[in-house]
Amino acid sequence: MYLCSLFLGKSKEAEIKRINKELANIRSKFKGDKALDGYSKKKYVCKLLFIFLLGHDIDFGHMEAVNLLSSNRYTEKQIGYLFISVLVNSNSELIRLINNAIKNDLASRNPTFMGLALHCIANVGSREMAEAFAGEIPKILVAGDTMDSVKQSAALCLLRLYRTSPDLVPMGDWTSRVVHLLNDQHLGVVTAATSLITTLAQKNPEEFKTSVSLAVSRLSRIVTSASTDLQDYTYYFVPAPWLSVKLLRLLQCYPPPEDPAVRGRLTECLETILNKAQEPPKSKKVQHSNAKNAVLFEAISLIIHHDSEPNLLVRACNQLGQFLQHRETNLRYLALESMCTLASSEFSHEAVKTHIETVTNALKTERDVSVRQRAVDLLYAMCDRSNAQQIVAEMLSYLETADYSIREEIVLKVAILAEKYAVDYTWYVDTILNLIRIAGDYVSEEVWYRVIQIVINRDDVQGYAAKTVFEALQAPACHENLVKVGGYILGEFGNLIAGDPRSSPLIQFNLLHSKFHLCSVPTRALLLSTYIKFVNLFPEVKTTIQDVLRSDSQLKNADVELQQRAVEYLRLSTVASTDILATVLEEMPPFPERESSILAKLKKKKGPSTVTDLEEAKRERSADVNGGPEPAPASASTMSTPSPSADLLGLGAAPPAPTGPPPSSGGLLVDVFSDSPSAVAPLAPGSEDNFARFVCKNNGVLFENQLLQIGLKSEFRQNLGRMFIFYGNKTSTQFLSFTPTLICSDDLRANLSLQTKPVDPTVDGGAQVQQVVNIECVSDFTEAPVLNIQFRYGGTFQNVSVKLPITLNKFFQPTEMASQDFFQRWKQLSSPQQEVQNIFKAKHPMDTEITKAKIIGFGSALLEEVDPNPANFVGAGIIHTKTTQIGCLLRLEPNLQAQMYRLTLRTSKETVSQRLCELLSEQF
Repeated sequence: MYLCSLFLGKSKEAEIKRINKELANIRSKFKGDKALDGYSKKKYVCKLLFIFLLGHDIDFGHMEAVNLLSSNRYTEKQIGYLFISVLVNSNSELIRLINNAIKNDLASRNPTFMGLALHCIANVGSREMAEAFAGEIPKILVAGDTMDSVKQSAALCLLRLYRTSPDLVPMGDWTSRVVHLLNDQHLGVVTAATSLITTLAQKNPEEFKTSVSLAVSRLSRIVTSASTDLQDYTYYFVPAPWLSVKLLRLLQCYPPPEDPAVRGRLTECLETILNKAQEPPKSKKVQHSNAKNAVLFEAISLIIHHDSEPNLLVRACNQLGQFLQHRETNLRYLALESMCTLASSEFSHEAVKTHIETVTNALKTERDVSVRQRAVDLLYAMCDRSNAQQIVAEMLSYLETADYSIREEIVLKVAILAEKYAVDYTWYVDTILNLIRIAGDYVSEEVWYRVIQIVINRDDVQGYAAKTVFEALQAPACHENLVKVGGYILGEFGNLIAGDPRSSPLIQFNLLHSKFHLCSVPTRALLLSTYIKFVNLFPEVKTTIQDVLRSDSQLKNADVELQQRAVEYLRLSTVASTDILATVLEEMPPFPERESSILAKLKKKKGPSTVTDLEEAKRERSADVNGGPEPAPASASTMSTPSPSADLLGLGAAPPAPTGPPPSSGGLLVDVFSDSPSAVAPLAPGSEDNFARFVCKNNGVLFENQLLQIGLKSEFRQNLGRMFIFYGNKTSTQFLSFTPTLICSDDLRANLSLQTKPVDPTVDGGAQVQQVVNIECVSDFTEAPVLNIQFRYGGTFQNVSVKLPITLNKFFQPTEMASQDFFQRWKQLSSPQQEVQNIFKAKHPMDTEITKAKIIGFGSALLEEVDPNPANFVGAGIIHTKTTQIGCLLRLEPNLQAQMYRLTLRTSKETVSQRLCELLSEQF
C-alpha cells in the first residue's frame, strides 16, 4: 500500500509531500525511545532505499542499515547490504564498521551470508575494500570446502577488485590453484573462473600459461557434447555458449599451443565449431542463432589471432562470406569486420578477394552506414596490385553519395591505395584529380601535397600532369584544392605544354587568374608565386603579370602576406637579370622520402596507438606477396618510386635517413642508441622457429613474452626493402633506456645494407613504439641479422635477442614462364654447380593448397600446367641484388605414399641455390 500511495499521487507536488511526510515518520521512528525490532528496521530501511531510487536525497538511516548486517536473518541482512551497496560511498565514516561486518560474514562459512558479503564488496568495489579483502578472497576461492555458489561469487568479486585496483591484488600460490578451477565439475564456477583468468592472463601471461591446455580440454568437451549432455547450461540447443566464448577469448591471450597434442585438439574444436555452423538450425528462435553465431565469431577471432592454420583461415573466410548477404544487419557487420582482419593473412587473402563483388554491392545497396563503412574498410584491406584499379573506382563511385561522416576517411584510403599500387602514374594523377572533383572539401593538405611531390619526383609524369590539370581547370566551377594543385604544377611544368596553341603561356595565366578572386588568402598567395614563376618560364607574359602585381588590389591588399608577396615579386621581376631570375626561380628539386603523413592521418582517425596496434601491422598488407612500392630515398640523380611511407613537402616528418652505410664497431652493424651497449644475450627460446615462420610471410608477431611483444610489417621490391618493427609494452610500467640494436657479422655487413631510425628510449606502459629499417641487398647472403633489445623494467635489466627474418628469398621477384621456356632454361642450368637437390621427410601435412601458398609466399611465381606431372609444383623468379640479378627455377615433387618431398633448385650461382634450398626445405 505504501508503494501504491507513492505512485498514485495526483501531481509531482503531491508525491513530494507524501514522501516528506514518510521521511519524517521514518526519522521519528529511528530517533524514538522505543527500540525497533529487526523487521521494523528492515522495513524502514527498505522504504528509504526505494525513495532514493525515485530520485530523492537520503541523508539518514545509514547506521540502521549497518546494524542490519549483524542480523542472523537473511532478509534483514540482504536489505542492509543492498542499502550499503547503493547509498554508502567509499569515503563514509561507516566503512570500518561495514568491513568488520563483512569479515564476520566471510568467516561464518555460511554460504548465503558469504554470498551477500562478496556481492557487496563487488558492488562497492572501492580501493578501501580492495585493501581490506584482496588477500582474503583468493583463499576463499581456492579453498577445498568452499561451496560452488560461493566460488562463483568469489571469482567475480576478485575480478571486480582487480579491475579497479590491480596493484592491491597480490599474485601468490593461489594463482596456480585457480587455474585448476577450469576443471571444476560445476560449469558456473568454470565460467566465473574463466572470466577472472582471462583478465589476469592479459597482464601476467606467464603465470597462467598452464590454463591453455585446460581451456582446450574443457572447450573440447563442450563442443563435442550433445545439447542434452549439459541440460542446465544449454541455451536454445547450444551447449554452454557463454562459457565457450570465454574460453575462446582466454586462448586469444596466448600464441598457438606448442604441444602438438593440445594444438591438434584445439584444431579439432575449431573445425567442429565451423562444421556445426553449416548444420541446419535446430530452432527458429533468434536466441538459438545468436548463441550459435556468438561461438562461431569468437572461434574465427581465435583462428585469425593464431594465423597459423591455412585450412582454418580459408574455411573461416568462406563461412564469413555466407554472412555477407544475410538478412540480419549485425551479422553482415561482424562478417565484414572479421574479413578485414582475415585479409591480412597470406593464407586467406586470396579467399577474401573472391568476395569483392558482394562487398562492392553492399557498398551500393546497404542501408546501415556502419555496415557501409566496414565494407569500405574491407575493400581497403583486400586491395592489391591485381584489383587496385577496380577497388579505387568503386570507392570513388561510392564517395559521391557517401555519408559526410566517413568521406574524409574514404578520401585518405583512396589516396593511399592509388599511390601504393600505381603502376602507371598517369592513372594516379587522374585518380587524385577525380578525388578532388568529387570530394574536394574532404581532401586534406596531406593528399594534394603528396600529388605535387610525386609529380616533381617523376620526370615521366610531369608533362601529363600539367596537361591534365590545365584541362581540369577549364571547368566553370573548380574546387579550391584543384586550383592549388594546378597553380603549383603549372608554375613548375607549364612550359611542357606551352607549345600547344590551346595552352599557350598567356592562356595558362588567364585561366589561373580567372580563379584568383574566388580563392582564399593562402591559395592566392600560392598563385602569386606561380605568377612570378611564369615570369621566368615565359618572358612574353612578363608585362601582363607585372600589371597584375602592380594593381592596387595587390600592392594595397589588406592582407599583409599578399601585399608583401606582390611588392617583392614585382620588385624581383623589375630589377633582377634573366640569370638571377633563372637561379632564384629554378625548378623545385626532388623531395626526400619520409614517413607518410597520409598514413599517419588515417591512423590518427582510427584512434591512438596501443599494444593492439601490433595486430594492425598484420592488416596492412604489402602490395603483393613480397611487398609494395620501392622504399629507397629519392635523389636528384636517381628518381625512385615514392613509397606509401613518404611525406609531403616535409610537414611534420623526421629528416631523411642517411644514404651512406652506417658506422660499425666490432660486430655491431648499427648502434644508434647507446655508446657502450651491454653484452648481447643469446637468442631467445623459440627464436629459430619464429624465424622459419617468416620465410614465407612478411607480417606478424616475431617474439612475445610476459613483458614485450615484437611485431613486424615488411615490404620488399627488387633489391630494396623496408621493415617496420613494433615494440609493444605489455605491462603497466614504463620501459626505460629502451635500446634496440641490429647486429651483423662482417660478411653479412658487406652484402646487406641496413639503415635505422631512432626509437624513443622510454616506452610507456601499454604503449608501443615503431622503428623503421631500410634494407638494401648488395649481394647474395646466407646469415640473418640479430635484433638485440636492452631495457630496464622495474629496476631490472632486460636483454632479449631474436633473429630478424631478412632472408635472401625476400628479394625474389616472381617471373611468369611458359612450359617450353621453363624447360629450355632448366636444361641450360644443368651443370652440377648450378643445381642443389634435397630429399626430405614431410614435417607437416601434405596439403596442396598450403604448398601452393608457401611457394607463392616464398617469392617465386607458381607456374600452373608446366610440369608433365600435375602433382608437382614448379616456380620461377629472379633474385635482385645491387650488383647482379640471379634467375632461379625450382621444382617440388611430393610423394604422398612415402610422405616425402624432393626439392630441386637451379640458379646461375651455387651459393644462391644452396641457400634457397635450405630455406624452402624447412617449410614442408
